[in-house]
Amino acid sequence: MATDVFTVAERISYSLKRHDVTHIFAQSLPSAVILAAEAIGIRQVAYRQENMGGTMADGFARLSGKVGVVAAQNGPAATLLVPPLAEALKASVPIVALVQDVERDQADRNAFQELDHLALFQSCTKWVRKVIVAERIDDYVDAAFTAAASGRPGPVALLLPADLLREQITPSPFRREAALGHWPLDRLRPRNSDIERAASMIAAAHAPIIIAGGGVHASRAAGELSALQDEASLPVVTTNMGKGAVDEHHPLSAGVLGALVGPRSLGRHTVALVEEADLVILVGTRTNQNGTDSWRQIPRSASVIHVDVDPAEIGRTYEAVRLAGDAAETIRTLRSELAGRDLSYRTSRRNQLAARIAGFWRSFDTERQSVTRSDASPIRPERIMFELQQLMTADTTVVADASYSSMWVAGQLRGLSPGMRFLLPRGLAGLGWGLPLALGAKAADPDKPVVTIVGDGGFAHSWAELETMVRSKLPILIIVLNNGILGFQRDAESAKFGRSTTACSFADVDHQKIAEACGCPAVRIFDPADLPRYLERGLSGEGPLLIEVMTDPGAHPPLSLFAAMDQAA
Repeated sequence: MATDVFTVAERISYSLKRHDVTHIFAQSLPSAVILAAEAIGIRQVAYRQENMGGTMADGFARLSGKVGVVAAQNGPAATLLVPPLAEALKASVPIVALVQDVERDQADRNAFQELDHLALFQSCTKWVRKVIVAERIDDYVDAAFTAAASGRPGPVALLLPADLLREQITPSPFRREAALGHWPLDRLRPRNSDIERAASMIAAAHAPIIIAGGGVHASRAAGELSALQDEASLPVVTTNMGKGAVDEHHPLSAGVLGALVGPRSLGRHTVALVEEADLVILVGTRTNQNGTDSWRQIPRSASVIHVDVDPAEIGRTYEAVRLAGDAAETIRTLRSELAGRDLSYRTSRRNQLAARIAGFWRSFDTERQSVTRSDASPIRPERIMFELQQLMTADTTVVADASYSSMWVAGQLRGLSPGMRFLLPRGLAGLGWGLPLALGAKAADPDKPVVTIVGDGGFAHSWAELETMVRSKLPILIIVLNNGILGFQRDAESAKFGRSTTACSFADVDHQKIAEACGCPAVRIFDPADLPRYLERGLSGEGPLLIEVMTDPGAHPPLSLFAAMDQAA
């Protein structure tokens, strides 16, 4: 093989194979690459629209631990990759985008669908390059995977002129054998002196708490975090994207916090754990607006330790002891250091703390019982989540669209094991990504059940991918919460201005018929008593199912934005 002549496209496909790429989310283009990849057993999952294809690659990467790969044509197709790549950039998810470009001798002549793709992708990727010299293709493919999977993971774009892909070349004289398609690629950790300082602070703290973000999942650090929680008797709350980082049935787990602190929320009770803390340990979180309830929750009097793979995130809002490094490796080292410290005070407080947290959960369950057990029609979303909770296992992957769908999942469901996956597109929180994220997750692990919760507003962005689901044999359970409105938009406008615009209400749409037209079995539910049997059927793995639930348009998650309005009601 050392003297074989290949086209550049064939060389790309062999490099992808070397990096353990098993799936490319594409729509035939760049055709030379896709044909070569399919010829050696790499599966093309053919999306209907590039925005959705990029999100499928995102879901695949989040669940599989591999770098997601998406491919697209130049011009308008490439522009549709911007939203999912921007989400991946903010959510720290590695994606390699292979984008066809115009032929090299046609550049800057207004060739068909010519665009400055370098400028296009600079704002939404970690790294973007255009390959001009065919003999350098192996270097560029490896550089793309390295950039995507190292440091803070994220998306990259590789621009491939169409004529370059057809060019024939002999193998590179430089050895290229490394497999770079899994993440995190490197596992760096802080200096010993920083670890020692953090361990001393934890041992001396009277009321410490961990706030865990999506970086725990990115690092595959749930096991290490759970061990730290147990060994050092540390309570843990999570951000939306960190949900599932610890077993939420552990006596020291206090669920998702952030902005979910309104009436009938768990957070209205557990926020006290943060407000009273003398030490806050941040793990893999950007300390963003939603994760801190507009930066109000971490007290000024508390000391802060921040574990993050991205040094620039540490101290962005809260000055902290800097533990810059991979979460799993850093926590592992911190646990070793803590093993030699006196943690007797933490141990002595454990039972009292666990009893307090258990009381929070009991109060939460009592306060929401009127909606979780409600037999009303239209159906309360909390009742749907309650019924889903009864059927979930630790192997269930729960996916949600942005906006209210994410909030219902984050605030109403309870994780069953450390590392259980809840995929919530909270990097930029764009609508429409619930279905494609779920399809990417199903492609990553086809033997495990995947359920996605989407609102009727967001689902309208991605209806077409129902056909992709059926054709590609990626059976998932889709729960459409149909309340006939853009719920968050209406409620946010009402809270801020006392009224909402005419865009917030929809005409009636029969999603059951849309699904059936695409070959997906579907049912429309008005009575909550029908939920259990259809949820069980959808999670059985026997095939896809869309459950359209006619939900109460007056229901909204217990966000702080609406707290005053809800308390006055």
